[in-house]
Amino acid sequence: MPRLRADVTCSATEDGMVLLDGRAGRYWQLNATGALVVRAFLDGHDPEQIIDRLTQARPVTRERAAADVTTLLDQLTRAGLVTAR
Repeated sequence: MPRLRADVTCSATEDGMVLLDGRAGRYWQLNATGALVVRAFLDGHDPEQIIDRLTQARPVTRERAAADVTTLLDQLTRAGLVTAR
């Protein structure tokens, strides 16, 4: 199961969440939906569980939720913010 790199911190904001990459000095601002996905990911849920959670919390189709979850997790991986355990 992937996880955030040790030098990446996250903080809730009024509108979602911010991820700070301590190594690169960059931050990622996530909206409320992105924050929901990352929180579920950090709680140990797999992508299918996260998709289920997203469809329950937002008015979105399962297909759209799957695409959004996959895209966000791919972007976090490409940015080097997550690592495999």
